[in-house]
Amino acid sequence: MKIESTVSKNQQNNSLNGFSTEMIGDDHLFTGLETPLKKDAFKLSDSEKKQRISVLFEEIMDVMGLDLTDDSLKGTPDRVAKMYIEEIFSGLNPKNKPKIALFENKYRYNQMVLEKNITFYSNCEHHFVPIIGKAHVAYISSGKVIGLSKLNRIVQYFAKRPQVQERLTNQIANELKTILETEDIAVIIDAKHLCVSSRGIKDDTSATVTAYYGGVFNTPEKIIELQNYLNH
Repeated sequence: MKIESTVSKNQQNNSLNGFSTEMIGDDHLFTGLETPLKKDAFKLSDSEKKQRISVLFEEIMDVMGLDLTDDSLKGTPDRVAKMYIEEIFSGLNPKNKPKIALFENKYRYNQMVLEKNITFYSNCEHHFVPIIGKAHVAYISSGKVIGLSKLNRIVQYFAKRPQVQERLTNQIANELKTILETEDIAVIIDAKHLCVSSRGIKDDTSATVTAYYGGVFNTPEKIIELQNYLNH
């Protein structure tokens, strides 16, 4: 069963600021803060999306010459479709956004709260291969506090979509600013990109670090304090 792509060849050949689509993929550019979604991104139900993805992935496997009657392979299209929708790209759907409850800061704690080494798995939107890293999230209460596990859940929600690390960093920071009603937010992400280590330049030792410093965190003193905690 052949399904035509919804992206025309003319669209694929368009350039952005003089860069070809191939250069954009290799040079790690991105176009905006919001994850690029179609207006009708949720017209299909999850079950309908899984059915279509299964058909399309079966065609990809067939084009590559794989024997889909083999016991090990014949269930792969359905497994991939389920994985895409329910797991590694579940952060695309707003219905999966974690529900966050805030609490009064009855402890009167007015210093930094830091949750470090939050492990996450994402996928590069240019090649759909994994980004594996750790996020460090800090905030200073404006009168409300958030459950520590909810910081992990926010990181995971935005990571579970095709991503660019710079966007991921800013999306987490903006979400926390909105929820906690404070500018005093810091987000640091240290990650390895398999699009760099497993293809292209094939550099297995490099890592990428991105940071957001808002409010009082955007001062040399607070940055040093934060780095001291991270290195402790």
